[in-house]
Amino acid sequence: MDNHQLTKRNLYKQLWKLALPIMAGNLLQSFYNLVDAFFLGRLGPYQLSAPGVIFPILFFLIVFASGFGMAGTTLISQSWGRGESDKVNFYLGQTFSILMVTAVCVTVVGVIFGDFFLSLLRVPPEIYPYASIYLRIIFLGMPFMFIDSVFKSALQGSGDTKTPLYVQIITIVLNIFFDWVFIFGVGPVPAMGVAGAAWATVCARCIAALIDLSILLWFHPRLRLSKKYLKVSPSMAKTYIRIGAPVAIGQGISTLGFAFIQGLVNVFGASAAAAFAVGNRITGLFNMPSMGLSQAAAVLVGKALGAKDHIRAEKVIRTAVISSGIFITLSMTIVFFYGSIFMQVFTDSPEVIEHGVMLFRILAPSIIFFNIFTVLNGAFQGGGDTAPVMIMNIARLWGVRVPAAWLFSVWFGWGLSGVYWGMFLSNILVFVAALILYSTGRWKHQLDMDAINR
Repeated sequence: MDNHQLTKRNLYKQLWKLALPIMAGNLLQSFYNLVDAFFLGRLGPYQLSAPGVIFPILFFLIVFASGFGMAGTTLISQSWGRGESDKVNFYLGQTFSILMVTAVCVTVVGVIFGDFFLSLLRVPPEIYPYASIYLRIIFLGMPFMFIDSVFKSALQGSGDTKTPLYVQIITIVLNIFFDWVFIFGVGPVPAMGVAGAAWATVCARCIAALIDLSILLWFHPRLRLSKKYLKVSPSMAKTYIRIGAPVAIGQGISTLGFAFIQGLVNVFGASAAAAFAVGNRITGLFNMPSMGLSQAAAVLVGKALGAKDHIRAEKVIRTAVISSGIFITLSMTIVFFYGSIFMQVFTDSPEVIEHGVMLFRILAPSIIFFNIFTVLNGAFQGGGDTAPVMIMNIARLWGVRVPAAWLFSVWFGWGLSGVYWGMFLSNILVFVAALILYSTGRWKHQLDMDAINR
């Protein structure tokens, strides 16, 4: 968007044009996960559990893709805003090389130490063989997934979120088809069970990677993956680490905090655990717009800061906060008063529904503030100011949520509601911290594109 197009209507249009494909992609991924569970569920409960059991391991390692990918998005969007097409392609090449090196490292670590990670998680012996084979195969396909991360980072940085969505649709359709063929066996293809589900994912990602590369090598009108930009300089590696590592570390350590909270909830019985899982799934769906708006805002902020238009960057965030705030306030008001209806979609257990209603009554108001925090992250990420985001995410989980949840539930004797009040407090405090940090304006000056050495 050009500088003279700075009307409120155009800003909303640009923001939602970028955000809606991202939201659609997240919804499609959730749908695929349900289909994948449906296929494996037909084999038995142990086979069904394999992908879920290894998820913490996968997430802990692949956060580096999202971290370095975010660095690529920031650098590409700011260069795009400056009108420097040569630098856009330079950062594309750097992102590709850095993520490929990371992918090889993750693959080697996953294949060699996969069983060790499973032993740390104390995977039940009935599930262990399925989880082990699934994990090893999935790690073999990591380079393909990282190529897709490069593709999304580059195109989102340029302001194109539709093309990654189209590739994702193709990937998901292929994945579902391959699931059916490889899990159960069709024609000459033997039934492979859980291993078939893993191979289906790898094959679909491989095809997606080939599509991604063909677009970046030949078909995109302005982005071009060029051999001359693939060699990574030490200064560029430091820049990517400075921007991307905080994102990866913050997400990785936060994952451990979520696991601790899950364990604390599990103490209160199967019904509490089920309500917590269903409640998180419901609130997660309502959080998707803020996540999409945050990523879209990061792109527009990056372009604005690249063009040295700080006023437009502020208007982007203000517009995103208003859009997200209206949606999440209406949503959480409905959930607060009618949470039992949402719970009944997933379960008919009165005890689980009762636990779910309590969760919504306590957490719903704080989720409004957490969504605003999520959108404000778009300013920090678009400006390359990611270290404070890491600190806030870690502090939210380990500095506030974990100790407060334990203190309220165990020490004060509030039981399960104490866990939820700990979560409530962490959401409010991280919002306040983000708002204070945003108001300082340091995110507008953190990344000096002119000072970055190639």
